[in-house]
Amino acid sequence: MTQIDYFLTTLSPYVYLAVTRPAEIAARHGAGLRYRPLHFATLAARVGAKPLTETTDAFRVWVRQDLVRQAAHLGLPITERPMFWPTNPAPSAYAIIAAQAAVEKGATGDLAGLVHGFSRAVWAEDRDIADDAVVQDILKAHGFDPGLSFSGMLIGAETYAANLEEAVLRGVIGVPFFITDTDARFWGQDRLDDLDRHLAGAGA
Repeated sequence: MTQIDYFLTTLSPYVYLAVTRPAEIAARHGAGLRYRPLHFATLAARVGAKPLTETTDAFRVWVRQDLVRQAAHLGLPITERPMFWPTNPAPSAYAIIAAQAAVEKGATGDLAGLVHGFSRAVWAEDRDIADDAVVQDILKAHGFDPGLSFSGMLIGAETYAANLEEAVLRGVIGVPFFITDTDARFWGQDRLDDLDRHLAGAGA
């Protein structure tokens, strides 16, 4: 079975715009998908990129326009200036990591929906994903034990740090970023069609 590692941060608007398509594409081709939340500002510093908060005014204007266009194309609501952005992404990342570990042990829950739920909370619902109550509510809404927000803190913290190191090692330069087990790399929600074609055997 082909495996895909999906490197992301729950704060990314482009992760929000990816919705649950990565999981749908993987399922269509019988591939496995593993979510790898990481701290993007630290990744950016390590690979010579810049987080959106540190770019030029001109670039930020372009991004705002691009997000509105992309969201309209996908039929998604989006807030141009979210009330709680940036915020601490770690609690939501830890929750995703803990939920994924629970699924691997046989638990049920909508993992793809959970990932999208956190980014949607930021970019469409003006909710603070650093707030424990919000994290627990989103976990519960997608079929997971809200207590994972606390019981999963240790595995979350360890895996969160490990994901960053793996991302640097494997050449991740932004998010969302997808790497197959044959080292095919795809950056951006607007490259998901390329990933789809690659898994179908029609792309490099």
